[in-house]
Amino acid sequence: MSQIDKVLYTGKTHTTSGGRDGSARSSDGRLDIQLSSPGSAGQGTNPEQLFAAGWSACFIGAMGLAAVKQKIALPADLSVNAEVDLGSGTGGYFLQARLDVSIPGLDREVAQGLVDAAHQTCPYSKATRGNIDVTLRLV
Repeated sequence: MSQIDKVLYTGKTHTTSGGRDGSARSSDGRLDIQLSSPGSAGQGTNPEQLFAAGWSACFIGAMGLAAVKQKIALPADLSVNAEVDLGSGTGGYFLQARLDVSIPGLDREVAQGLVDAAHQTCPYSKATRGNIDVTLRLV
């Protein structure tokens, strides 16, 4: 297991009872959301959507770092569509994920290299590696 030498940021939230059907607020107030269970009629988002949003944002940042190292300009319309599935199986509940990465205008081999590099450095990718099924696709 990797050890952190220097903490760069700590995200702090408070989630109320009800969990998936409660609310969550960050310590700085910038996040203040209602939660609801996936597929329910609730008005809020759910942990799987939040995880997908966080991972895709982090992944784009990791591609940006890889691009700077390789002196490649990323297109403004770069995007990542993330899907996080909540499922059940023998032993309980599990997650699996897919990241569809679009890097228009770049040679496919160059774009794939950026995706591969990002997957090695993105903290979300590192946290999930070997723990859940993950599919990366360059679209």
